[in-house]
Amino acid sequence: MNVVRSICHIGVLLIFVVLNARAAEQRKLHVAAAADLKFALDELAGRYEKDSGTKINVTYGSSGNFFSQIQNGAPFDLFLSADSEYPRKLEAAGFAEPGTLYEYAVGRIVIWMPGNSSIDLTAVGWKSLLDARVEKIAIANPEHAPYGRAAVAALRRAGIYEQVRAKLVYGENISQAAQFVHSGNAHAGILALSLAVSPAMKGGKRWDIPADMYPRMEQAAVILKSARDKEAARGFLAFLKSQAGRQIIGKYGFAASSQAGTTMK
Repeated sequence: MNVVRSICHIGVLLIFVVLNARAAEQRKLHVAAAADLKFALDELAGRYEKDSGTKINVTYGSSGNFFSQIQNGAPFDLFLSADSEYPRKLEAAGFAEPGTLYEYAVGRIVIWMPGNSSIDLTAVGWKSLLDARVEKIAIANPEHAPYGRAAVAALRRAGIYEQVRAKLVYGENISQAAQFVHSGNAHAGILALSLAVSPAMKGGKRWDIPADMYPRMEQAAVILKSARDKEAARGFLAFLKSQAGRQIIGKYGFAASSQAGTTMK
């Protein structure tokens, strides 16, 4: 009889362990995020993990590349894009949960140079890129990175694109472009403001490019059809929309979108 009870007790314990293991697995979210979110999302994820116990695994890259990967079955739960068109297209094609698209911020671009540059960036603005001392200008690849397209648009609007075209060096994403100029492999960069104000770029010089010189950069998040735990994904998206979440986003130089603060359907 005691043996039977022991076996039953062990069986109950095993069931409890299995259920807990499954619950722990459900508390993991895999997020594909635009590289401009690196520092903001690291802080957001850390805060949410502490408050909720949900583990947030973030992969950073270019929005265009993620768009292709998600269509080909990449196992992400959430997609935070630097261009709202990518999530819209995923939703229209049936790869995203209907009604979950949320425009969380508006991106901005700046010219950034190392602090030891002898160029007075604040005084000369665009002319800094024409200076002979600036031999390489880092931008994100405009073929699949929204920040790269914004940089090209701004250069064209400024009327200097053809003059600096030969100087341009392309990062796979905006984070890599920032690494190029921060490391000295480029003398200037057109970067996301969210990276330029980060601790890693502290001490550099920056000139904010007027917002009317490039298309408005609405950034959006969406829960994917492939999400393994849609309730957990909704929880993190709700945190992104909360006052605390919006404050962290704003801290890194993002402007509020027209949808910020609304309730998800």
